[in-house]
Amino acid sequence: MSYFKKSPGTGANKSLARLGALTWILIYAGLLTLVLGIWVAPRNEDTGWLMMVGGALAAAIGFFLIYLRSRIKD
Repeated sequence: MSYFKKSPGTGANKSLARLGALTWILIYAGLLTLVLGIWVAPRNEDTGWLMMVGGALAAAIGFFLIYLRSRIKD
C-alpha cells in the first residue's frame, strides 16, 4: 500500500497528485516558517509570533490533508 493511490484508469489521478504535492509543500514550508519565526522572535517579537503562528497553521493544514487523503476511496 503506497501513499499515491491509482485511479481506476491506467494513469494516476492528477487531482490526487496535486493534493499530495500541496500537502508536502504546506508541511515543509510551514515547519520552515515556524523555525524561522522562533529565530526571529528575540529580535522582533511581533514578526516572530506572526511567523510562528502562520507556520504552525500551514503545517497543521498539511497534516490534516494527509488524514483527508487517507480517507479518500479509490
